[in-house]
Amino acid sequence: MGVEAHATNERVTGRRWTVRLDPVGRGRADVRVSCSRPACAAQVLPSAADGRTAAIAHLKAHLRAGPAPRPSVQCACRAEECHTHIRPAGPRERPVPWRCGGAVVLAVITDREGRWWQVLECCSRCAAAHPTAKVVATAQAAEAPARADGFRADAPAPATPGGPAATTPTFSAVSPHFSHSATAAATGTAVPQQASGPRSSAPRSAPRSARPTRKRPPRGRIAQRLVPHDLRPVALRDELTELGELFRAYQARTEPDLAVLADLHARKAEAFNAWAEVTADTGLRLDARRAEQAAATARLQHLHRIGQAPDGEGPAVVRLLTAPAQWNHARAVLAHVAENAPLPGAEARLLVLMVTLRTAQSGVGNLVGQDIKGLPLQDPEHLVGQLVESGWLGISGTVEELIASRPESPTRISVPSLTPDEDDPGPFTFGRKLRPKLSGWAQRVVGEKKLRKGKTGADVRLLALALATGADGEGRLGPGGEGIGLDALASWCAVDPGDLSDLVDRLTAADWLAEADVTGTLLTGRLTERVLPLGCPLT
Repeated sequence: MGVEAHATNERVTGRRWTVRLDPVGRGRADVRVSCSRPACAAQVLPSAADGRTAAIAHLKAHLRAGPAPRPSVQCACRAEECHTHIRPAGPRERPVPWRCGGAVVLAVITDREGRWWQVLECCSRCAAAHPTAKVVATAQAAEAPARADGFRADAPAPATPGGPAATTPTFSAVSPHFSHSATAAATGTAVPQQASGPRSSAPRSAPRSARPTRKRPPRGRIAQRLVPHDLRPVALRDELTELGELFRAYQARTEPDLAVLADLHARKAEAFNAWAEVTADTGLRLDARRAEQAAATARLQHLHRIGQAPDGEGPAVVRLLTAPAQWNHARAVLAHVAENAPLPGAEARLLVLMVTLRTAQSGVGNLVGQDIKGLPLQDPEHLVGQLVESGWLGISGTVEELIASRPESPTRISVPSLTPDEDDPGPFTFGRKLRPKLSGWAQRVVGEKKLRKGKTGADVRLLALALATGADGEGRLGPGGEGIGLDALASWCAVDPGDLSDLVDRLTAADWLAEADVTGTLLTGRLTERVLPLGCPLT
């Protein structure tokens, strides 16, 4: 007898499986979709978008084919000693060992980046503790014990002969439904029919559809909680309702915005604290504390993405130029050189840029032979002579003396167009201390080790400068990672647009670019982590 009772009370652990989206290899665009269920083989897709579509389709196929959640299973996350589920209200209350609280549900949990999806057969309270959880199905209530008259305590009375048959709601897993939009039809709730028999001699009441309905104000929903329609003050009720709608709208976005998410969590923390003061609900205070932590985490992630440092901490990427103002000044110098270069060609453009950075503040500066010979120029003496003959560059001595000069005896140079006077302060507004920083940054980019070892030309190094100033904090090219126009890049590099593909291949081989793709009008991709410190992120 004791063995039978033990076998009856033994509970099965809830189901749990994961569908993942992983890169196949570094620098490759194809991805691998895998499922933790043993019968599912991994498949490789050509792009992340195709992989995400296939992963979601695979997950939905499992949900359609799988059975409904079982009401008596052991909570899957509780089986692994999950510490994120909602705690009981009382300090000494302990949940039953096989369930944290609430009905058993089938929930789908995913990350914000869309890299994995996990299905859990767990308790509703555990699902509510995960901010990204979507409830796909809820288990039917377990059968109630039989009564003395032979019927279950929760079952409707049997129908009389010829009367309407009582129907039992059934579960359908064909299309997932979510908790915030579930209706009575979706959740399978039904009202039992009124039993008819000898005692029911009184006339039946009017059908439910014919009875007058009492209209109530619409109730908002936020964080699996219903906002009471009689909550006061009214401003708090409206704030909670609006926040619920904003969170649902954010979840429907195709791209995350961590700054917006941090603001939403901060508003939620403030609103839940006010709600807890009104109702004296400890659970609301705990939710408010979790919202404060979520706001701080989202804000920190946002700062890391844009390359800025939180208060009192160092930046996520230690950059050579550290402030947005410095990044904007670097872009201003590149734009000025592109518009005012006195000679055509990529080599002349590169030399003009380096000389401009040496003389940007006062129009005069020092130059040594190694500064010129270190650039990828085929005939540096001839090129310097052309700049002097055009009147753009002035030097003290001859071109041969400039090429032969050493650091202990530099050559004095001047650029008349950059020399300020009373009527023209010059094209640049940065201070004297920033000029050597900008010059050192450009020298580091142009003379980067792998660019030198690959013997890349002036056009490739000009492209490296353009991409370093045209990526965001994560290294994605263009505003919002949408790419950079080919015409603008070709104009800056002083090459034909058709030659850009070869330059992009050279930068990819030098481990400057990853996931690069040249389309009809755009270059998309991202800078590699190795060169992120040289970048000037778009703000």
